[in-house]
Amino acid sequence: MNYLSVENLSKAFGERKLFSNISFGISQGQKIALVGINGAGKSTLMKIIMGLEIPDTGNVAINQQVKVAYVHQNPVFEGSLSIYQTIFDQSNSEVLQVIEDYHKAMLEAERGIDNSEKMAGLFEKMDAFQAWDFEYQVKEVLGKLGLHDTDIPVGTLSGGQRKRVALAKAILEKPDLLLLDEPTNHLDLDTIEWLEDYLSKANLALFMVTHDRYFLEKVTNEILELDQGKVHRYLGNYGYFLDKKAERMMQEDVELEKAKSLYKKELEWIRRQPKARGTKAKYRVDAFEETKEKASQKREERDIQLTVTTQRLGNKIIEIEKMQKSFGDKTIIKDFSYTFRKKDRVGIVGPNGAGKTTFLNMITGQLEPDAGKISIGQTTAFGYYRQEESSFDEEKRLIDIVKEVAEVVNIAGGATITVSQFLTQFGFPPKQQHTPIAKLSGGERRRLQLLMVLIKNPNFLILDEPTNDLDLMTLNTLEEFLDTFPGCLIIVSHDRYFMDRLVEHLFVFEGEGEIKDFPGNYTDFREWEKENKNQDSRIKIQEPENKVAETKVEASTPPSQTKVKASYKQKQEFKKVNTTIAKLEEEKANITNKIAAGIEDHEELIKQSNRIAEIDAELEESELTWLELSELEGIE
Repeated sequence: MNYLSVENLSKAFGERKLFSNISFGISQGQKIALVGINGAGKSTLMKIIMGLEIPDTGNVAINQQVKVAYVHQNPVFEGSLSIYQTIFDQSNSEVLQVIEDYHKAMLEAERGIDNSEKMAGLFEKMDAFQAWDFEYQVKEVLGKLGLHDTDIPVGTLSGGQRKRVALAKAILEKPDLLLLDEPTNHLDLDTIEWLEDYLSKANLALFMVTHDRYFLEKVTNEILELDQGKVHRYLGNYGYFLDKKAERMMQEDVELEKAKSLYKKELEWIRRQPKARGTKAKYRVDAFEETKEKASQKREERDIQLTVTTQRLGNKIIEIEKMQKSFGDKTIIKDFSYTFRKKDRVGIVGPNGAGKTTFLNMITGQLEPDAGKISIGQTTAFGYYRQEESSFDEEKRLIDIVKEVAEVVNIAGGATITVSQFLTQFGFPPKQQHTPIAKLSGGERRRLQLLMVLIKNPNFLILDEPTNDLDLMTLNTLEEFLDTFPGCLIIVSHDRYFMDRLVEHLFVFEGEGEIKDFPGNYTDFREWEKENKNQDSRIKIQEPENKVAETKVEASTPPSQTKVKASYKQKQEFKKVNTTIAKLEEEKANITNKIAAGIEDHEELIKQSNRIAEIDAELEESELTWLELSELEGIE
């Protein structure tokens, strides 16, 4: 059964054409993701389908027998309504009224109110309406989405909480077709995993805009790519999409080259023909015009390059000693100590409200701890990418906003480029640089926000939900940049793929002020949790202790029977450390032999002696890393 049809849809904003004459349909059982670069028109297309935007041409037809539910990217509700009223505001079902009355009566009974007669009547009604199954589903969905107190007015909720309310409302409506715009934004990792599992098993059709690559891999069975104003369809998940897109791009390159070659030949023929004979070969002249148009096509590749330099980090980076923070009776951080080392790659995980943002604000000096000490090295230069979108002057041009920070930019290799060239590297072509901020899409604004952080050449990057609203191309480029970033890195992200690729250990916020240090990436941590969930004892992760005399804190390892498996990156690092140690020991032996043989030049003798001291320091750090990695399972 066909649920939704999009026919010959076109949309443009002024001279900017988003898409032209696109058509596709959604049928029963299909789970489709819409992907494309920032500014391609994904959110606009979703708004047109949801009836929030009017197309220039074409139409959207929804089967009248199909029940449709929407979850907007930033849901807006009537602020005075409670969570429960918001979720069921459009339903006058007697079943829902009975369930609501039953919940209220249960709360009264828990408070010691004698309402046995009322409860007896409600039990009969629950049986009569066969409401027990639905009541269980309501309880499960609300619980999994963290909506425990449903009497709270939605006007007091955060963006993430409103998103949970919108998801609960959509799921409990039991739609045939569910439309989702960036469903994982603002959700914590546990909720995302539950939603992913639910949607992969749910008997419904799904159409969503998302950049969550694990979501794309595990939930979808089809991907639509909006590229250059056209829709390309891929009958498979994310892995299949990557393979087939690469094939499509290669095929388009081949066809473009053929068109250019044919165009040259036809151009010669056109020039040779006398004007009087032009009517005899009109079909060929028309074909020439088509070939000319095809040969003139240009693929607007947005080649993003992140090549900024970083300031040199000294030996002292950040030292945290017995840090504590509370808000009223709620303990956020209790007695936490840690010494950051060079090239630290730390992921931060924990439920919403556990104190992750508070922790970041304290180490960057924007919030004072209640007790303890945070000591920042003199050479440490922070770059803080915040979860909240930066506010820019909507009337100002893009290039003027960036020029307020710097006129020129130092990039990797020591070269200097203009702000305009830097913007071009970030995927903002010269034509777009002179447009007002107001015309940027949500993803383009986030990319500008990232640019404003990197232009200052930080050596300690803090990224709080950096993947929100960024397209797949930007994410891949950002990951490649961070993979070779020479400074320190802290990442808070709901994007599991992003975390798995970049972090080497985790600060796990367990609540009640407890922060544990786990040696591994997010998938390692989840696998370890699953292995230990049936054990009586809690998972014990050694707390990091501040050891000022050392350059790093020894990361703890799980008990021997549940050793954490080494990731691919850790295995590669172990091989590299082995090679480094061998080279350093060989260099030290050669210098020692050289000194023993006698060096007459006094300055050379001092130089070689200093080099031995440097080698000893490098060996100590490398050996500590070797010891840490050698404890992981799979290291050879």
